[in-house]
Amino acid sequence: MLRAAGLAACIAMLAVLPATAQDAEPESDPAPGPDTAWSVYVQSDPTQCWVVSSPVSMVNTRNGEVVEVSRGETLFFVSYWPDRNRIGEVSFTGGYPFETGSTVALEVGGETFDLFTEGEMSWSDSAEEDEAIISALRRGSEAVLTARSTRGTQTADTFSLQGFAAAVDDAEARCGASGG
Repeated sequence: MLRAAGLAACIAMLAVLPATAQDAEPESDPAPGPDTAWSVYVQSDPTQCWVVSSPVSMVNTRNGEVVEVSRGETLFFVSYWPDRNRIGEVSFTGGYPFETGSTVALEVGGETFDLFTEGEMSWSDSAEEDEAIISALRRGSEAVLTARSTRGTQTADTFSLQGFAAAVDDAEARCGASGG
């Protein structure tokens, strides 16, 4: 079930997340160098942090055949909103509307988590599951998010986890419960 913040509040905040994260200046590069796949964005007033990555590969299929499709921005997030007591919230936008009632399968290190969907966004259903996902992401080398669009396209987006732990540590220090 959804957190106490309510479905409408989550949708409203998550719907603006990609634009807000893009507009914010990255204030840190927690693991400098070409092998870093994750960025940390920090916004003040109120203090909010986003750990963000783009996929290293994307495969779109329909009826078992690889197809070319037009997708918006595809991003994987861990968000920290201390003023709303939402610390380490995992979310994903596939760049298209997800099939109604579907879930996004997040696979990392042999573990699979289901993220529920609403429009173009998906997220876990509890803070406890967010913690389990972040723990798995810290141990893993890649994460694969598999979903289905309203047009019946199956997508599999692979994200590198290189630099993930350092990015999350940085965001937690800046915007964790005792941070922001």
